[in-house]
Amino acid sequence: MAIDTTETTSASPTAHSPLGTRLSTRDKLILFVLCAAQFMVALDFSVLNVALPVLGKDLGMSQSALQWAVTAFALPSGGFLLLFGRIGDLYGRRRLFLTGLALFGTASLLATFAWDPASFLTGRALQGLGAAAIVPTGMSLLTTTFPEGPARDRALGISGTLLSLGFTVGMVAGGVLTDVLSWRSTMGLLSVFALIVLPLAPGLLPESLPHSLKGMGGTPIPDRPRLDIPGAITVTGGLLALIYALSTAAERGFGGADVIVTLAAGVLLLAAFVYIESRAHAPLVSLPMLRRRTVAWGNLGGLVTFSMMSTVVFALTLYLQETLGLSAFETGLVFGVQGVMSAVAGVYASKVIGRFGARRTLVGSLAGQGLFVAGLVLLNAHTWSVWLATAAVSLASMCHLGAIISYGLTVTSGVPDEEQGLATGLVTSTQQVGITIGIPLLGVLATTSSDVLAGVHTVLALDAVIVLAAAVLVAAGLGRDRSRPVEAEALGLR
Repeated sequence: MAIDTTETTSASPTAHSPLGTRLSTRDKLILFVLCAAQFMVALDFSVLNVALPVLGKDLGMSQSALQWAVTAFALPSGGFLLLFGRIGDLYGRRRLFLTGLALFGTASLLATFAWDPASFLTGRALQGLGAAAIVPTGMSLLTTTFPEGPARDRALGISGTLLSLGFTVGMVAGGVLTDVLSWRSTMGLLSVFALIVLPLAPGLLPESLPHSLKGMGGTPIPDRPRLDIPGAITVTGGLLALIYALSTAAERGFGGADVIVTLAAGVLLLAAFVYIESRAHAPLVSLPMLRRRTVAWGNLGGLVTFSMMSTVVFALTLYLQETLGLSAFETGLVFGVQGVMSAVAGVYASKVIGRFGARRTLVGSLAGQGLFVAGLVLLNAHTWSVWLATAAVSLASMCHLGAIISYGLTVTSGVPDEEQGLATGLVTSTQQVGITIGIPLLGVLATTSSDVLAGVHTVLALDAVIVLAAAVLVAAGLGRDRSRPVEAEALGLR
């Protein structure tokens, strides 16, 4: 009797080449579906930013209420990631991925045709809930469909490039669509993405069930592992409270009673989650997994690269528009160059990782990101500084892209297929929390400073110091990488 694997692997790249570097047409279609879904979610993080003032006037939202257009999405998308990642592990990643796609597409239509603030924010919250299902299950399907090694390196390289590119493209597309059509077209674009991906996914993606849920011939058996309800409640509540507190602090500062209370509640709930997991029979997150050096230090690197790069984008947006007087469209063009350079980095990232290994690439990428961000401290009020800003942020973003891909590989390498949902749930939670906390932690220094340029300099200097310190810590924490890197030729990139 054949032993059932966690994933149906008929589409595995290993069937086509010993090194898994030649992908069949089906493999490429699977990769397209998964990466398109990830790109769609990344696009949603930024496509609305430039449109917020116009949106507020159209729907009658006050300036102070506009932050909820972002927060309403960030709360569920970050808060439910770990829970949905585990549900996908236990009850099927494919079905949860498809459910998330359907919900995201429907919610995008609701946001497109919103008639008042309540209907719009409802659509944004449902988008976030759909994203929380799409991201961890999509990553798990990717890492279990493409086996560890060159094939997975290439797949994650493409996925990481599109994740970074989606955020940048969203900023440019948001400005163009808002000027040419209306803010509603930014939400309509997302529904179009969902309508393209959803019909393709069911016939391509393999379903997943853990070993313990399969009987002879792969037939599901009724003895399902139980979901860790106390752990789910505390981690979801803790993440929701933490993201709410930090998102609100970005608008009003850390002195508000609601910020203090929810921040404290978030910390206490996450502490309770750790306590519960240490005693749970079937924990939501395996603490031994968190004690893996690659998981702990890899996620630290991911948290820093995401949070600090989002801060750089925020600070530069403020600098370009407030200090240099660039329009929203011109600012988008600067970040458009950044996006192109990130795409170039994505082409070569797998080659670099194949030559030096994921751990060394992560450390080197963090160091490069920190050094190029430090160069932005030289910005001044002269218009020629736009060239320095464009060059430095583009080079920093290339390093940032390398950090994104290499930290995902570092965290998921060596993790059994049945725990890939947990590992990728941690990876994607790190992404969401990182994107959310960077601006509240440092960006507020730029907005509260009486001199915008001085505030931007302070933010960028602190940002660079944090990233460089993280590079040192991650290098020390991961220790010497004794694994033999995959040669570049094996990746088919020479």
